[in-house]
Amino acid sequence: MKIDIEDIMFWMDAIRNSKDKYRTLESFWKGQLYSKVWLVKELEQSALPSKNQIVIHGGWNGVLASLIFNSNINVKYITSLDIDPECEDTARTINKRQEIEGRFQAVTEDMCEYDYYADIVINTSCEHLTQKQYNKWLQKVPPSATIVLQSNDYFEHVEHVNCATDLDDFVKMSGIKPFFAGELETPNYKRFMIIGKKK
Repeated sequence: MKIDIEDIMFWMDAIRNSKDKYRTLESFWKGQLYSKVWLVKELEQSALPSKNQIVIHGGWNGVLASLIFNSNINVKYITSLDIDPECEDTARTINKRQEIEGRFQAVTEDMCEYDYYADIVINTSCEHLTQKQYNKWLQKVPPSATIVLQSNDYFEHVEHVNCATDLDDFVKMSGIKPFFAGELETPNYKRFMIIGKKK
């Protein structure tokens, strides 16, 4: 993966202009970036449509969208959705080049209430949802979509309400049929990932 220098300059703009610079910088911590790069690399190996509409739930500051735009995945459009309104401006700045091209939008909304169509649906925030919330979210996922899920075993984090103990536990919690399941060791926790379809 090679990041376009113009995108890196927009990343720096997003950090510089952020109301909470520390929170924005969190998006670029080692564990966060390793997890996102891992997701992109595995998704590149999957059989995907020629032009993909992608929705990222829990899109946070838009870094994952930027990495996908800089990958070999054929992207038609990405919507980065987060419930935190502070994320929207940052995500738009980080993906400013693609927003100008008409290929990106950042949306502030509860993922459990969002109605949409997508070829690829990504949720890297499963640990932030109760199982009841997750099940409600999954019901709204288009049945034809490729689903990418990530969670972790970082129970100590105050915002993590539904971590998985291990990969098998996460697969059971997910309610989808995976064609890929794996784990990634990071400095503070194990990151679990599943790619698959609704059962």
